[in-house]
Amino acid sequence: MSKKHIAILTVVLAILIDQISKIYIKTHFQLGEEVVVFNDWFRIHFTENNGMAWGFEFGGKAGKLFLTLFRVVAVTGIVYWLWQSIKRKAHTAVIIAIALILAGAVGNIIDSVFYGVIFDSSYHNVATLFSDNPYGELFHGKVVDMLYFPIYEGESFTFFNAIFNGADSWITIGVALLFIFNKQAFPKEEKETKQVS
Repeated sequence: MSKKHIAILTVVLAILIDQISKIYIKTHFQLGEEVVVFNDWFRIHFTENNGMAWGFEFGGKAGKLFLTLFRVVAVTGIVYWLWQSIKRKAHTAVIIAIALILAGAVGNIIDSVFYGVIFDSSYHNVATLFSDNPYGELFHGKVVDMLYFPIYEGESFTFFNAIFNGADSWITIGVALLFIFNKQAFPKEEKETKQVS
């Protein structure tokens, strides 16, 4: 399989897994609902945020719109990076890493752009897909998170209290792969030296 096809397959599969899991959670869980999956340190906990890491927000609706548009621009840059890496026949792990980062970015953009106009509210309610009464506007959707790994919970401290989604996972895995294969991802250009006679 060519590197181009590997990249396309990685992006498509990663986006599908991310979106299928989010749509399932939205249409089967109420906001805040939780299911313990394994020994209390892995849970499915449905929450939503406006798209920034750890649920941070800034600038209200204008800030949300800016963040979404910034991500769209960033995705353009990632697509270019992926294309250039394919052209220079970069290591397959590097291609997969960039493809995962692209898929993660696109996955969260889909939430931000479209979820506000295709779902109704999940507050005290299981959301309906393609609702007649959507909860938001185009470009103002909330990102769905559900993966929760509270490895240690004390009275006033929880180790790893972030709740994230498939798209976030793809970005993290992609960055980790780039770190591991950094020499292949960021090769130093060999400079030719000319001898002066």
